[in-house]
Amino acid sequence: MKYCCSLIVCLFAIAFSCHAQDYALVPETFYPHKDSEAKVHVLDLNQMVKQYDMGFDASKTEKFVLHSGKRKTDLLGAVKDSVATVKFENDGLNTLEVDRKPVTDDIERDDFLKILDDEGLNQYSEKAKNGSKDSFRERYTWYLKSLLEVDKHNPNDFEKPLGQEYEIVLKDNPYKGNYGDDISAVVLFKGKPLSGATVIFYIKTAGNSVFVQKLSSDKQGMIYFKLTREGLYMLRSLYMQPSKDKNADFNTWMTTFTFAFTSENDTPNTYKEFGFGNVH
Repeated sequence: MKYCCSLIVCLFAIAFSCHAQDYALVPETFYPHKDSEAKVHVLDLNQMVKQYDMGFDASKTEKFVLHSGKRKTDLLGAVKDSVATVKFENDGLNTLEVDRKPVTDDIERDDFLKILDDEGLNQYSEKAKNGSKDSFRERYTWYLKSLLEVDKHNPNDFEKPLGQEYEIVLKDNPYKGNYGDDISAVVLFKGKPLSGATVIFYIKTAGNSVFVQKLSSDKQGMIYFKLTREGLYMLRSLYMQPSKDKNADFNTWMTTFTFAFTSENDTPNTYKEFGFGNVH
């Protein structure tokens, strides 16, 4: 198996450049028991450090769904006062999905050029630098996923796409993994494997250390990484295209996928232990 990056290094020990803000779906436990309830958070993260809890705003959310095999549970209508409490009625692997509604923003030239450079989008940054626009209009959409294990290893079709426009699909079950095991995933854009996609792979440990690796998908859209330490794992990717819509200069799709790995299937697994708050 070929890896597209050097060894993982501690995030705070290097000047690693990436898009500043990421949205991620983080449940208060990744190991809920059957018929139990757990709160689920949409967090604004900066390199895996919590900036704030965004809550669930129905006006900005297209979908909030719990997937367990063929069963799909619409959760958006059950959100009260921007707080999402999910009951897990099926054992095995459960996937939470949040699709946010597209947002269009004007971004000042220098800020937009920095984003292009930080994301390695050289094919667009050179053209933008040579242009005369003072600002750019970007239409962006976030797709969030989180994989949890409810009591058992039953796969429940976790490796099948959810149909998001831009998504990362795990092909191996990290909850059955051991230290050093290989995990593969595929990057899909509108249902088709995307070659050359940049994926930032994070691990945040219970001690709040953050480790990062930059991956690139191969011709089949595949990426590969290892289970190297206990903690919260996140895969994050951005894809951009010039817009055909006169109301925007660029369309941007962003996706994050969170899950946990621990050798004991018990701890660490909570929101508090990953440094995101003092609540369980």
